[in-house]
Amino acid sequence: MTEAFGMTKEGEKASMYRLENGQGMQAYVTDFGATLVKLLVPDKDGQLRDVVLGYDTVAGYENGTGHFGATVGRVANRIGGGSFSLNGKTYELTRNDNGKNTLHGGRDFAGQRIWQVKARSGQEITFSLHSPDGDQGFPGAVDMEVTYTLTEDGELKLFYRGVPDQDTPLNFTNHSYFNLNGHDAGNVLDHTAWISSDAYTPTDEELIPTGEILPVEGTPMDFRKEKKIGREIGAEYEALVLAGGYDHNWALNGSGFRMVAGMESEESGIRMEVYTDLPGIQFYTANFVDHETGKDGAVYEKRQAACFETQYYPDALHHENFLTPVVKAGEIYQTTTVYRFLKNS
Repeated sequence: MTEAFGMTKEGEKASMYRLENGQGMQAYVTDFGATLVKLLVPDKDGQLRDVVLGYDTVAGYENGTGHFGATVGRVANRIGGGSFSLNGKTYELTRNDNGKNTLHGGRDFAGQRIWQVKARSGQEITFSLHSPDGDQGFPGAVDMEVTYTLTEDGELKLFYRGVPDQDTPLNFTNHSYFNLNGHDAGNVLDHTAWISSDAYTPTDEELIPTGEILPVEGTPMDFRKEKKIGREIGAEYEALVLAGGYDHNWALNGSGFRMVAGMESEESGIRMEVYTDLPGIQFYTANFVDHETGKDGAVYEKRQAACFETQYYPDALHHENFLTPVVKAGEIYQTTTVYRFLKNS
């Protein structure tokens, strides 16, 4: 199913597409930002709940600042100072974070553009976006693709692919805000969460990583065992105080494609598992969402959702001890992230 999703400020038509599996699960995605708008998941009683925050039309996504559901890049998360050096040359980027850093690609980010529909079926859609040389200040041209697939196993699978014509950093992610009780159901402090990680990357007061990788053991950052999100979110711990809650990168255990995190709601009976082949994940508790009017007139507030953004570590371009997101000219950039939904056992 395809439906109109409004008109952009530039006069471009936006559309929304529905994916559905045999279990009744539905995903609605728009070509504006290759964005996930709705995700309807059956709860413990078999009733569908929309578990992602979002807007009713493209205008909300154009005016919003939270990147709800968007495909963000070229480089997700923060690049300190809004510049980096590669192959002996310094590249200046657009800055949109505290006036001097680059966040999620800068001012003209991928989540604010119309993507082309390259292929589509009832359970899968592929969006493509041409990013020219110099786009956002980054070197090289690349044709990016992101494919959403809704499987019969309750998975929303995201596959990213691109081949740059120059060496360039690529680090795309999805910025969905999840609330397993429903997008309009209040905060997620009673949700339990876990992250397969023994360490995280602390930041300075501007949320730029210091380059350290610190153990989570004995700190509120320890999610190796499931715990309620609200249990320690207000602790007088420097990392939490600086970010106003959880908004950090965890160094994920293991390598290759594996299950790395999850969240669960006792109220709805929905459990979400996160799988990726990437080294890090940004766990973010919507600390900066403030009275944002979303779908169906719902008003979203701080800590009303949690994001699980799979990624290379933030500011990896400035830290040799972080795995680099640089892709060589002609090499294939590809990565897969899966959000799998189950009923609590």
